[in-house]
Amino acid sequence: MSIDLDHIRQVFDEADCLFTREQVDSAIEHMAADISETLAEKNPLVFAVMNGGLVFAGKLLTHLHFPLESSYMHATRYRNTTRGGELDWKVPPAQDLKDRHVLIVDDILDEGHTLSAIVEHCKAAGAAEVLTAVLVDKKHDRKAHPGQKCDFTGLICEDRYIFGSGMDYQGYWRNAPGIYALKGH
Repeated sequence: MSIDLDHIRQVFDEADCLFTREQVDSAIEHMAADISETLAEKNPLVFAVMNGGLVFAGKLLTHLHFPLESSYMHATRYRNTTRGGELDWKVPPAQDLKDRHVLIVDDILDEGHTLSAIVEHCKAAGAAEVLTAVLVDKKHDRKAHPGQKCDFTGLICEDRYIFGSGMDYQGYWRNAPGIYALKGH
């Protein structure tokens, strides 16, 4: 499969910047303060959800100044496309979750099906508490559960296809420094 890198570059060049790098970093710092207040004394196990949660988790972890274990899991519905499909578990949690305080760190709460499945998996595995943290919550009424929210949220954005700060466009631009929306979407 050949990728048209000119198209990928054009997508970035034409995208609308919704949040700058500075706004993203500030949101992460505020989230870290709230997470620290809640989990600093609980010896949490913090999971980054791959691939989207990687960039956000990496930035967030450097602001959490208390003992914690970090790991990852990989569940997806997007597979480098712009529309979600069936949940695909690539790497479930490897650690024993029984009686642990768990924080799931992901890039975005869009419809929430992936995050809901991950939370249910952790609860079924015996976690004492499962909390969620997302960099972005997308405003719309298509959530997996009416009124679905995360325990910690950095930014709220409009209902557009977004990328950057861990979120991708066809597998690219997770490394974009802010959060961008596709032109016309």
